[in-house]
Amino acid sequence: MKYYIVAGEASGDLHASNLMKAIKARDPQAEFRCWGGDLMQAAGGDIVKHYRDLAFMGFWEIFTNLGTILRNLRICETDILLYEPDALILVDYPGFNLRIADFAKSNGLRTFYYISPQIWAWKKGRIKKIKRCVDEMMVILPFEEEFYRQQGMKVHYVGHPLLDAVRRDLKTSDEVLQFRSQYQLDDREIIAVLPGSRKQEITAMLPQMLKMVELFPQYQFLVSVVDWQPKSLYDKYLKDSNVKCISGNAYPMLANAKAAVVTSGTATLETAMIGTPQVVCYAGSEISYLIAKSLIKGINYISLPNLIMDKKVVTELIQHDFNTKTLLEEMRKITEDEANIAAMKSDYEKLYTLLGNGSASAKAADVVVGTLKKSTT
Repeated sequence: MKYYIVAGEASGDLHASNLMKAIKARDPQAEFRCWGGDLMQAAGGDIVKHYRDLAFMGFWEIFTNLGTILRNLRICETDILLYEPDALILVDYPGFNLRIADFAKSNGLRTFYYISPQIWAWKKGRIKKIKRCVDEMMVILPFEEEFYRQQGMKVHYVGHPLLDAVRRDLKTSDEVLQFRSQYQLDDREIIAVLPGSRKQEITAMLPQMLKMVELFPQYQFLVSVVDWQPKSLYDKYLKDSNVKCISGNAYPMLANAKAAVVTSGTATLETAMIGTPQVVCYAGSEISYLIAKSLIKGINYISLPNLIMDKKVVTELIQHDFNTKTLLEEMRKITEDEANIAAMKSDYEKLYTLLGNGSASAKAADVVVGTLKKSTT
């Protein structure tokens, strides 16, 4: 069968690639045409457009790039019709993908949504569109299943796909044990810096994060970089420091780190699952921040560990709180305060249990392939 998959971010590329492998195991003749990244291509996908051309963050940033986004929507719609897929699989990326779902419904295409939009946080009115346009919704957070059922919608809870990516035995793997020698690191403990993958995130987050380097000389700082961003983007912040860049090895870096400074997003959950103490940071344009603050109601947190546990597991430094003084204070708590570190790691273990027992990709593939087979019999 033919599958058209749309993922617009790095995390979506990871989860979609694992889903593709699981689909292929159930449908050996599967063909994939995708909007995504290198991992989806490696899994056998024919990539129409790379997510680096799609990743816009914040309301103001989306507004200023609206022309590009609308052109991409038209390209995607036309390409879907020409490909004539048996199934359209939309992975997260709601601003774009819900529009594609609407288009697909009007053209009679079977639509699967993997990793629900966070409509429980804001824009709850989107549930009407989702019920109308999405044939099968596959959710990855425990409380999302009940949310959708209360809205009268059929939903499949598959568990979190990061359980397929972050192995429990990671810390004893060769890639982790050989990490220090691979990068010729000294004996000092490591602070991992994860500034995000979008240009807007890196520009907003990295300069402030790097101010910690001179305040913690007893540690060596490593910055997780993405190879699809130009080296010059990082060099302008790192050129006068001895901070090393790590590309493609974020998990081994986190597994070796004493602590981490992490931009809000999927990386906060990855860091928690690996067990590394962290402080979560987020800052964007003032306009985007004010709009988001006015729209998000009844939600006390932005980071995934806190949202899933419904309590403060990690500290969140958002917008104006993301400054040198507060970041320094929180860095000391996750490197020096043993009681705080122990409590955080204990909550991490509870979080891991809440996320299911793994095999999210396999369960999602069962939904997709099983549904298609039923429709053809």
